[in-house]
Amino acid sequence: MSTTARIPLVESGALVKAMNWFTQRAYGTVMEPALGLAHNRKVLLSSMRFQRSVEKWDAADDSLKHLATLAAAATVGCSWCLDFGYWVSHNRGMDPAKLEAITTWRTSDVYTDLERRVIEYAEAMSTTPLTVTDGMVARLRERMSDAALVELTAAIALENSYSRTNAALGFTSQGFKEQCELRPARA
Repeated sequence: MSTTARIPLVESGALVKAMNWFTQRAYGTVMEPALGLAHNRKVLLSSMRFQRSVEKWDAADDSLKHLATLAAAATVGCSWCLDFGYWVSHNRGMDPAKLEAITTWRTSDVYTDLERRVIEYAEAMSTTPLTVTDGMVARLRERMSDAALVELTAAIALENSYSRTNAALGFTSQGFKEQCELRPARA
């Protein structure tokens, strides 16, 4: 368990036991931010229900949402979210070169024009104060529907909530990314 968290991790109770069972099955480990949120059952359960409903959104391209949420996590500075986001994106087939270059996207040649626009928008939404411009939104609307833009915006806003919560409570990388880089042993 994390020694960097600013709040103790809840390690007992029926809800925690059930949650740990689920996260072990789904992600291969106990999710430390969930153990922190377990101090407030209503916050934890609301967050879990909302995340399950978010997974059903389908107006925006998933790869664009993955890049946007990674860019938001990087801008906020949440190592836990970057780590987990990399793992999720990698396991859903994202190009590892695009995941690796998220913090150097301005100089990287791995992104399409639309991906650059999305990453720029995610960064602008994740700064304080916001630096989103009319031009950014107009350029995105040239390439995606309004429904997709609304969904992308909501996904970035949600990642800002997760990243700011996790960073404020001191949650750091749990090693998800390293699992992506494991290679089979040679015979």
